[in-house]
Amino acid sequence: MHKTILSINNLQKKFRRVHAVNDVSFTIEKGNVYGILGPNGSGKSTTLGIILNVVNKTSGTYSWFGGEKETHEALKKVGAIIERPNFYPYMSAYENLKLVCKIKNVPYSKIQQKLTLVGLWERKDSAFRTFSLGMKQRLAIASALLNDPELLILDEPTTGLAPQGIRQIRDLIREIASTGMTILLASHLLDEVEKVCSHVVVMRNGKVLYNGSVNGMVGTEGFIEVSAQDNNGLAVILKQHPAVSHTEKSEDKILVHLSAPLEAWELNRYLAEKGVYVNHLTKRTHSLEEEFLKLTGNQN
Repeated sequence: MHKTILSINNLQKKFRRVHAVNDVSFTIEKGNVYGILGPNGSGKSTTLGIILNVVNKTSGTYSWFGGEKETHEALKKVGAIIERPNFYPYMSAYENLKLVCKIKNVPYSKIQQKLTLVGLWERKDSAFRTFSLGMKQRLAIASALLNDPELLILDEPTTGLAPQGIRQIRDLIREIASTGMTILLASHLLDEVEKVCSHVVVMRNGKVLYNGSVNGMVGTEGFIEVSAQDNNGLAVILKQHPAVSHTEKSEDKILVHLSAPLEAWELNRYLAEKGVYVNHLTKRTHSLEEEFLKLTGNQN
């Protein structure tokens, strides 16, 4: 039985003319990695601000841990990195984390464990100002994990990083998730969500367009590309197959969209039985990118 960490219901936030968050609802269950995906200005950060008690909502409700705890109590069990990390530049990584331990009332013994996890134990005595942007971000993650939170919230964790830094942060997020930690990650990068998250909430202009598993967002039935000597005759026969929802011409091929599972070899056999021999036949699934563009492209 999954434990619900956060429930958001019909959340609204209006700033004068802008409807920044428009009827947003989703649930976060323990042990999953959630991505809130959307272009800049889609309402991701405002939604995070509301649940972290730094932005006032206009209407709607949200509850932490099944409503057992008030927000300020619940937030003690949440680690969040919302802005660029704010550490003392001339103090070492270790000294900076000691301060965080004092604030969070956590024993110093946690520091080695968390610095090792983020790959910075060797640099524990280096001043924060000598760190690269990626290292600063990893230190911020270590800091957010010091009190072993039940949920880690990251807002655009790889923005501004070099490719190597991006890869290190993504690997780190996956490593943290593998320990059973629940993570909520806001990002405008499809690639990031696809590589790191199990669940995704797609937002645009303050609205939720999709909420479910990353795999569920990708059309599982996919489509089949096929061509034959006589594509017109081929199209007629394809439409008679019960698993085919519709076909469309694409250059010299026909794209066969499916309404039920159908393997390439099954279609090949069906066509051969009808006397049609194909010169090209391949099955593809929709990529997450295609689904994302479909979702976000047709809305104003």
